Amino acid sequence: MRYATLATRLALAALLLSSVAACVPLPPPGETAVWVRIGPPEPRREVIVEQPGPEYFWIAGYYRWDGGVYAWVPGRWERRPRERAVWVSGRWYHERRGWYWVEGHWRS
Repeated sequence: MRYATLATRLALAALLLSSVAACVPLPPPGETAVWVRIGPPEPRREVIVEQPGPEYFWIAGYYRWDGGVYAWVPGRWERRPRERAVWVSGRWYHERRGWYWVEGHWRS
């Protein structure tokens, strides 16, 4: 009976770990993640300049890893590639190997 309980616990733990792993996005196919041991600083406060036109969307700045330090990439206005396109912001994710960046992109 004790063996069944242990097997059940292991199965539940494996199920939990796989469901959590499924929630963490991986880098797009063909791209290799750059793993960073130190988490990124808090994002800077940016002054958003005037919108150049109604078809432009503000893309917030972010920190990128520059091989030894984090470097700030300032925000910018970008024209939507399609009328209903939605910007999905880039984001730093953390898992046991460290931190990795997933680029922002336009989604239809």
